[in-house]
Amino acid sequence: MGEAKRRKELGVPPREKPADLKFPEFDKKALKEKVRSTLYKYPIIPLLFYLVAIAIVGGGSIYVLKFYKVF
Repeated sequence: MGEAKRRKELGVPPREKPADLKFPEFDKKALKEKVRSTLYKYPIIPLLFYLVAIAIVGGGSIYVLKFYKVF
């Protein structure tokens, strides 16, 4: 017995079909303006990212050199 017949016998209304799911619209221009306004408001952010990246590369290279006992 199919689900539709079973639901009819039990007096339950038919199952509703799910609505078509749509992805939210991605507004690239608005996102770009938001990022730019944040960077203009806090100009230290790119500098911090660069400093952190340099620290990670430097620390990693020192770790590798110590691991292989280069110096």
